[in-house]
Amino acid sequence: MGPHPAVAAIRLAVRRTLAELAAEAGVVPGGQVRPRTPAPVPVPVLAGTATVPGTLIGNARRHPSGLPRTPAAPGSPLVLVAVSGGADSMALATATAFEAPKLGLRVGAVTVDHGLQDGSDERAEQVAVRLRELGLDPVEAVAVRVGRGGGPENAARDARYAALDLAAERHGALAVLLGHTRDDQAETVLLGLARGSGSRSLAGMPAQKGRYRRPLLELDRAATRQACSAQSIPVWDDPHNTDPAYTRSRVRHEVLPVLEKHLGGGVVEALARTARLFRDDADALDQWAALAERDLRTPDGALDVGKLAELPPAVRRRVLRRAALRAGCPAGDLFARHLETVDLLVTGWRGQGPLHLPGGVEAVRRCGTLVFRRQGD
Repeated sequence: MGPHPAVAAIRLAVRRTLAELAAEAGVVPGGQVRPRTPAPVPVPVLAGTATVPGTLIGNARRHPSGLPRTPAAPGSPLVLVAVSGGADSMALATATAFEAPKLGLRVGAVTVDHGLQDGSDERAEQVAVRLRELGLDPVEAVAVRVGRGGGPENAARDARYAALDLAAERHGALAVLLGHTRDDQAETVLLGLARGSGSRSLAGMPAQKGRYRRPLLELDRAATRQACSAQSIPVWDDPHNTDPAYTRSRVRHEVLPVLEKHLGGGVVEALARTARLFRDDADALDQWAALAERDLRTPDGALDVGKLAELPPAVRRRVLRRAALRAGCPAGDLFARHLETVDLLVTGWRGQGPLHLPGGVEAVRRCGTLVFRRQGD
């Protein structure tokens, strides 16, 4: 008898992602790395993150599936999984622990303690223990300090990704896997629509960006819960996920259920499909904007207003966004309304003065050019 359908679906999605990573790392059948690919330098395990004695590197002696697993060889390429302890990330970690050794990859994990709830440090250590029991190695429980910039959700996300980046660099990981599902994608599209942030925001989360991979974007959140239940994997439900003080929580528990009720089923799938379509369009426009920006930059780094005005609005505003980000605007704080105002310096010039943008950046039109600079420079 095969695994539960949800378990099988998650393993298949993870296997596809891991196969791509193994190919990129030059791992050949049998788990060996081609000689031309240097093996990652072993990194000492941090204090408090030692593995359980007797645990095999790369996977458990016996996986929750009931099947014994053969570990990847020490020094094999490493993949890290970001794990909160919730159903999505625990299902991802379990499937990765099952699939990775067959492809010659080791699996580790990082669980981030944001320090926003009483006892969060203890819960992070509990999650780390469960992951070590699955055979993931190395496993780290990392405490972070969450700032206040951009609101609590953005600040927590920034702190989390900073910790994951450091862990990946510390261990020489090929990639970091994230447990976002199709439901998360639908929520992201709705949030982007509400903020009026443009097609790039409506494109949602990419399946791959830099070192980050999201194998579960085509699967529903319900599948991860079913997979954990079928394998008797304990999960932790973050109370912030149901707290109406957080925007994403309201979208998840109030907005989406209303849409499903009044528009019929399939809203989540439709929103996720919309994200894929917008991503294709946004990628093409971004490539166009990158080429256009190169052609219209002046020797001193400003933008030629005349050439900017000749571009289609969608491309021109992308050029403006690229220039603003390069000058120091935080990406999460730069919205469509900012770019529309800057665009008026090109298409509706009436002698208006410098425009103040997030991050202490200003845009000013001068001598037929558009300049982005730090205020005071």
